[in-house]
Amino acid sequence: MADKVRVGMLNDMADAPTEMGDITFWLEREIAKVKAQGRLDAEIEFVYAFGLGLPAGTEQAVVRAYEELADKGVVLITGPAIGDNALIATPLAEKHRIPTINWAGAERARSEYMFHLQVGSHEDESLIVAQHLRSLGCTKLGVVYDQSPIGTRHLKYLEDECAIIGLEIGNREAISPLAEDASAEVDKVLDCEPDGFIYFGLGLSAPAVAKALTARGWKGPRMMNTAGLRGYDPEFGKVIDGWTYIDMFSDGNSTATSLIEELGWSVDQTLQATKGYDIGRLVAEGLARATEYTPDGLKVGLEQVKWLPAAEGEEGTTLGFGIQDRGALHGRYLVVRKWQGGKSVEVAKG
Repeated sequence: MADKVRVGMLNDMADAPTEMGDITFWLEREIAKVKAQGRLDAEIEFVYAFGLGLPAGTEQAVVRAYEELADKGVVLITGPAIGDNALIATPLAEKHRIPTINWAGAERARSEYMFHLQVGSHEDESLIVAQHLRSLGCTKLGVVYDQSPIGTRHLKYLEDECAIIGLEIGNREAISPLAEDASAEVDKVLDCEPDGFIYFGLGLSAPAVAKALTARGWKGPRMMNTAGLRGYDPEFGKVIDGWTYIDMFSDGNSTATSLIEELGWSVDQTLQATKGYDIGRLVAEGLARATEYTPDGLKVGLEQVKWLPAAEGEEGTTLGFGIQDRGALHGRYLVVRKWQGGKSVEVAKG
């Protein structure tokens, strides 16, 4: 077996080195643990590539970054972190036969070589949104959604779930993922007199939607997908105060609370910690279980990662893959929370 193993880090949030999206700390932390257990003796070298992908950048930037890593002989790639870009990278993983772990929301970004650590879900979130709003007594929903693979996928699954549980969807309006003014779209949606309001998208356009809704004085339940995770930025959080959204951590997850205590971090940093911890464990365990330090050896190693307690999700959520299982999180991994006074508060079921 090789004495040095190259792991690629694809950052689709920038064209140059940046702390945003950098998960080096977590990979180093978890790899050190399996080394200390005597389960991994190879030297791990991280190789970085940057390509600002959609919606602010381009598809070509993601392709260039992935090809750059492939040319450097990596045996495993982490990234992209945005669903649209994970969809771009999936055929590249198949082309180069390099196991890749994206941490995004695109369930379709899975294949033989593309593994997926869910950070939200374009499919599952919509069901939870519909069910939660129905539990509040809503009967007609209005929707503003990004005109993008993320927004349209969410809308499709919302429509399906609403048809099943007896919810009506009134007006639905598409918006640019980079929109800074959503007044016209919000007006059209409110014309149908909904008793529940939804935003679906990446989140860059969410402040425009939230500001327009506030300006209209609308007081009913309002909910968004994991775009609400951007509320951990205090300025963003102010704009979407009062919105319910889908998050990735629960106050009752003992793995998450133990992690925060061990790190000495604040509760406000739980989301960052849980995502990093879970991706770090997947990479470290995949390396430790690899049959050989080749792309196919790492693929086998990842397939053997099973039943790890996940820091993300509710208590009892597990982490792992399988021979034909490329979704890492199993169980109730999506959590309903609400922004209230600058704090994210978990919403009780029902």
